Amino acid sequence: MFKDFLKHLFPRVVLQRNLRISYTFCLGGLAFTALLLLALSGLLLMFYYRPGATEAYNSIIFLEASVHGGKYLRSLHRMASHALLILIMLHTLRVVLTGAFAPPRQRNWIIGACLLGLAAFEAYTGYLLPMDQLALWATQTGMTLLEAAPLGEFFRDILVPDSVGGPLSLIRFYVLHIVLLPAVTFCFCLLHFYLVRKQKGLLPYL
Repeated sequence: MFKDFLKHLFPRVVLQRNLRISYTFCLGGLAFTALLLLALSGLLLMFYYRPGATEAYNSIIFLEASVHGGKYLRSLHRMASHALLILIMLHTLRVVLTGAFAPPRQRNWIIGACLLGLAAFEAYTGYLLPMDQLALWATQTGMTLLEAAPLGEFFRDILVPDSVGGPLSLIRFYVLHIVLLPAVTFCFCLLHFYLVRKQKGLLPYL
């Protein structure tokens, strides 16, 4: 599976007609590129971010004011997250409009829908980390909406065992954002690309 994943990213041959700009704009590939950019910029941000309830905001201020290129790096990470969500949603819309979810690709359609949900949840967990007023109130709003859903209070107690912005909730959002969700997302991407190659997709010569 991993071998096919690498072959999908680096094919040994590409037909010239497939290099032309089309209506799909290689949205899936662009989304994966945004994901790699997020991983790289996030890794660099980890060198300065301190996941403490009283330290997180000050570490962001230090990054933007005292680290050379720090403000650019944080902006790059934020814009890449916006780009990832937009590209995945456009890719999903393209799949729906072209009927690419039909058999035998229904399994890959489900995986793609899961990737969209994972990207949205990843963005939500990262929103709290700066610990500014916007992050706190936006996360509080999200938790209030979650309570209205079935089993919402159960999941809220897992995500926020103390209070929004409390030490336990912040560290749980941080672990979700940098470890669990990225790991699951990359595994789903690997499986997604593997199935594209297995089903030949729109590139039968692969």
